[in-house]
Amino acid sequence: MSIRNDMPLLARHEGVWDGVYTYYNAAGEQVDEHTSRLFCRLPDGGEFPYHQTNYYTWSDGRTEMRDFPAAYHDGRIWWDNELIKGWAAEVSLDQNNRTMMLYWQRQGDPSLYLYEMIQLSDDGQSRCRTWHWIRDGNLETRTAIQERFVSRDWAGLEKDMDTQAG
Repeated sequence: MSIRNDMPLLARHEGVWDGVYTYYNAAGEQVDEHTSRLFCRLPDGGEFPYHQTNYYTWSDGRTEMRDFPAAYHDGRIWWDNELIKGWAAEVSLDQNNRTMMLYWQRQGDPSLYLYEMIQLSDDGQSRCRTWHWIRDGNLETRTAIQERFVSRDWAGLEKDMDTQAG
């Protein structure tokens, strides 16, 4: 079977998403915010059956890009790179097929781990994500992410970004 067949909810996330990440400390005070453009790919062929690239932009002009190629086995996608090690899976208990759950740990910092819940709208045009950052068993940070779907054509938009950057 293929990842598209095995993880149909993940396949509905394929494409380009624009959003806003807002970070809150354990006391609920906002500590950061930035915009994002995410490329969620299920490429035909290649080493990684799932590949996500995140572009972040802050209001002061700072930018950052993070790349997350993932393996697939045992009904999950798996990351193991220089930044994180973890997995993502569809939540089979959700009879509405809207929920994915992620777990990852920062490489080199075993005291910090994160759980993420992603809710995809029924029409596939928006999603919200919530991260809980936990250090030594205590909540450290919450991240709230609101995103809107831009295009299924991640390859075309990626090519446009490469042209603009070059």
